[in-house]
Amino acid sequence: MTSLEDLLQKAIAEASSMGATYVEARYHKNDYFTLRARNGNLIDSSREVEEGVGVRVLVDGSLGFASTSTLSNEGILEAVRRAVATAKRLSGLMKSPLRLGPGRTGRVKYEVPVVKSFENTPLDEKIGLFRELWSRGREVVKEASLKVMFNEYVESIEEKVILTSEGAYVRSTIPRLYFGYNMVISHPQKGVVQRWREFGGSGGFELVEKWRVVGTIVEEAGTLARVLLEARAPPSEPVEVLVGSEIVGLMAHESAGHPSEADRILGREAAQAGMSFIKKGMRGFKVGNENATVVDDPTIPGSYGFFLYDDEGVSARPKYLYREGEVYEHLHNRFTAAEYNTESNGSARAMNYASEPIIRMSNTYVTPGDYTFEELIEDIEYGVYIKSYMEWNIDDERWSQRYVGLEAYLIEKGELKGFVRNPVLELTTKTFYSSIVAKSKDLRFYAGTCGKGEPSQGVPVWFGGPDVKLSKIRLGVAPG
Repeated sequence: MTSLEDLLQKAIAEASSMGATYVEARYHKNDYFTLRARNGNLIDSSREVEEGVGVRVLVDGSLGFASTSTLSNEGILEAVRRAVATAKRLSGLMKSPLRLGPGRTGRVKYEVPVVKSFENTPLDEKIGLFRELWSRGREVVKEASLKVMFNEYVESIEEKVILTSEGAYVRSTIPRLYFGYNMVISHPQKGVVQRWREFGGSGGFELVEKWRVVGTIVEEAGTLARVLLEARAPPSEPVEVLVGSEIVGLMAHESAGHPSEADRILGREAAQAGMSFIKKGMRGFKVGNENATVVDDPTIPGSYGFFLYDDEGVSARPKYLYREGEVYEHLHNRFTAAEYNTESNGSARAMNYASEPIIRMSNTYVTPGDYTFEELIEDIEYGVYIKSYMEWNIDDERWSQRYVGLEAYLIEKGELKGFVRNPVLELTTKTFYSSIVAKSKDLRFYAGTCGKGEPSQGVPVWFGGPDVKLSKIRLGVAPG
């Protein structure tokens, strides 16, 4: 029987014989098991397997990509021919030929270890999470009513074998667990609050205990019921604002990660997901003060966006997108690296075998500071702490942004004094990163699925940061 490596080597040999100066062959398998529940009742169970090979070639300065789910000599060779034909057709349309920049490729095998495997965890234990959440959630939401508790549980195992014509060989296995919830709490006179949140990481079922899934969600249900019943309008005058790590992480992802994608900077994303305020040659641009450092790091153990080598076979590493307030480096694959006369920093990812590797974030965060939470608020005479959000938006260039708080508190004389309803933080990217006066020691991460590309690709990521203290700013208020 022909091995996967033999099939991929055949792809490389065939494409090279047809004139390709670079060939990348990637076996990619995603195995998903999903459970969904509403109000404690299981409503859906499914298993999905995506398995195949993607082939990318560089011919006459143009890229061609094709994929197949037929894992045979004939299927692989047909994909190669389609990839080469596509590249040749497009080469005449290129304003300038694509070049391949350097990258630290490797020959390596790695996998994420698990403590409690998915297959050895009884199904009843997984479904029991849904029942317990619904039962305990209704108990803590007393004067209001827990109307909806929707839950999604997804186990996935991602396997890859990547070979290139330049000698890269990467074989990896990454199991991941995802748990998402959406809850709706209502009151006849006070209205409705809604919360959507996701947990995610690499590992096995042991992550459920590590995340304290049931306890965390039930505790939040009780808190949000109080927000609905007790919260008052935010101050109208400028006040000091403490921004919670969840919002800080989202800001890092949206206003540092996306605008630092080199393909977006060069215009590839313009018709699909927008542009970037960062332009080529803006390294060193002052975007904030000395507290504004944002890192993207796929090598964090246990992270949702974890990988050690990207889909071009390049070694991954932490990237400093903003460093002490300055634009420092971008996210690169080997092709954008050539445009910048630098080397790839291992940022190419594909969602599945049928998707082309494109520049993606992994785990993006604002670096922590030196303060405890208590120290951050102890000298605030009058301010607001916005812990979580219920909605947000940002413009196409990732410059103007708006976040509506969900769980938020009034701060008076260094203490939390009741809830604030629907505070709005609306500011520019530069205003946020220039207004940071202090950061907590605690670095927390939050899971998400980042969308990009056409056709769209969704990949697992973390975003995170510490709690961040801003200088005085005027908050808005959202209706509701």
